[in-house]
Amino acid sequence: MPDNILVALDGSPLAERALIYALETFPNATITTIYVINPIDSVIDVEAGGLPVAEDWYDTAQERATGIHTTATDLAADHDIVLATVTEVGKPAREILDYAADNGIDQIVMGSHGRSGLDRTFLGSVAETVTRRAQIPVTIIG
Repeated sequence: MPDNILVALDGSPLAERALIYALETFPNATITTIYVINPIDSVIDVEAGGLPVAEDWYDTAQERATGIHTTATDLAADHDIVLATVTEVGKPAREILDYAADNGIDQIVMGSHGRSGLDRTFLGSVAETVTRRAQIPVTIIG
């Protein structure tokens, strides 16, 4: 059984299911959740929302990350588990893989696709990249 699990979160229902899977399957492991602020998403929001959005994009992204980690912490508490939370900034797949490599992670758990609304028959680009490039087991929850 793995000792250190990394669960990638993005606020989607599948990410929450991935966390629940990790909590129930690896109750004795150290579980860390990671949320990645993707600056590309912020650029799109800024272009759609104009200058007011541009001034607050990072604060808004941090608030979203805090909310997602709070939900994760509450779910873990329901399972009598304390988890660590991490927020990174960058390309999600790269940040997930780098964090795993730099922090002794034994396994990654994540949803098959995120909040972008992709068809359920396709693996999301972040999940696909992590699965292809990871040097450790990756569990994809669909």
